[in-house]
Amino acid sequence: MYADERKYVVRVVGGGYAMFLLGVAVSYFLIFPLTFRFLGTYQVSGEVENMISLQSYISTLMTMSLAMGLAMGLVFEIPILSWLFAKLGFLSAGFMRRYRKHAVVVILVVAAIITPTSDVFTLSLVALPMWLLYEVSIWVVSRTATGSR
Repeated sequence: MYADERKYVVRVVGGGYAMFLLGVAVSYFLIFPLTFRFLGTYQVSGEVENMISLQSYISTLMTMSLAMGLAMGLVFEIPILSWLFAKLGFLSAGFMRRYRKHAVVVILVVAAIITPTSDVFTLSLVALPMWLLYEVSIWVVSRTATGSR
């Protein structure tokens, strides 16, 4: 590999790895505790008492950590892919700004699909980081297009 190719490969792989781990960390430290707390306080009726066993907790932790960790890890790759596509000339900040409303709808649909529960609270917890990553991606693409580093 040439030196400039190696520099870009290190940026994409290293940045992708770091962003994936950040997505998994957000899922584990933010989304899981808040979602579990919400589900633990949810009551069908005043006569039905919630009883969370250790087995239920561990099962929920494992399922949500695997599913949400992988999904959020992949979602956190949005800025890296945006940078790469901008560098290759496939993506512009103007395009991303023009289709921002469409992106928000797609973000909400994807968040609804990957959310393990059907409540709006968890959907919001998943959609908010995705929307912020989209906005960061617009900034990254605009800086890439202008050539500043």
